[in-house]
Amino acid sequence: MRLVLRKLLYIGGMLLLISLISFLAIHAAPNSFFAAGELNPNITKESIEHLKAVYGLDKPLWEQYLRWVWAMLHFDFGLSFASGKSVADEILSRLPITLTMNVISMVFVFFIALRLGVKAALAQSGATDRAIKQLALVSFAMPSFYLALILILLFGLHLGWFPISGLQSIEPKEGLMKWVDYAWHLAIPIFVMVFGGIGGLTMYVRSLTLEILKSDYIFFAKARGIDDATIRRRFIFPNLMPSIVTILGLSLPGLIGGSVIIESIFSINGMGLLFYQSALSRDYPVIMGILIITAFLTLLGNVLADLALLKLNPYAKRS
Repeated sequence: MRLVLRKLLYIGGMLLLISLISFLAIHAAPNSFFAAGELNPNITKESIEHLKAVYGLDKPLWEQYLRWVWAMLHFDFGLSFASGKSVADEILSRLPITLTMNVISMVFVFFIALRLGVKAALAQSGATDRAIKQLALVSFAMPSFYLALILILLFGLHLGWFPISGLQSIEPKEGLMKWVDYAWHLAIPIFVMVFGGIGGLTMYVRSLTLEILKSDYIFFAKARGIDDATIRRRFIFPNLMPSIVTILGLSLPGLIGGSVIIESIFSINGMGLLFYQSALSRDYPVIMGILIITAFLTLLGNVLADLALLKLNPYAKRS
């Protein structure tokens, strides 16, 4: 219980520090949301000052920050400058699609990388190992936007097998076909996300597996004639779990944060595209809302990973 309380205090302190740094960095950036209005001769200076007063931007920075922190403690992230809607509503409206895409891609990435990494380590220096390493190298080096454009040109424009943007067809589907239509539109974006994620993780799993294979218990298991399938199931996968749990914890913010590049290329109205559009328009409340949520999920992921590791290994250092 004391450990959990200490972790919660750590999250609170780090969130406060991150919010302060983010707040100062955003307000130190050149221009503002009202910069275009100030150059418009049809908008009076009084109107702009009135809008700043409505959003509290006429107050000193320290007062703006304290007001924002107090509102955040009540789960109120303010109103979007661009749409006038609640920031929480803006985020919640974009969250389901981003969460769906990232959960599906993460499941595929971990399953594929785990299998490929272990298989490459068991076939070290063989043809299978070399082929998997080349695939991982291509995955790691291939820019996601470049792969997305190639697939759009090939499967979207040339062959016409998949749509190139959006989440549904011009004529909305009903019932089961609605979900089939969603899957059809998300096939290429999710493939790009999966392919871009398996490279580094595959090599990481391969490296960990090679270290496990050097262990004495693996040597004695092979000496007893235990087959590779049993060695993987009883010795390799259980010893990979602590590292996999840690990576899963660090992947938590990515589930919500979305992918700016993928969502922008395929015109998917998710969290990544929302953050990109908000950054361009200097929509401070939305930017701060997404930053704080992402920071909270990052810290929460670290804490959950630490607690899970303690569950898997009670003798681990409780820090």
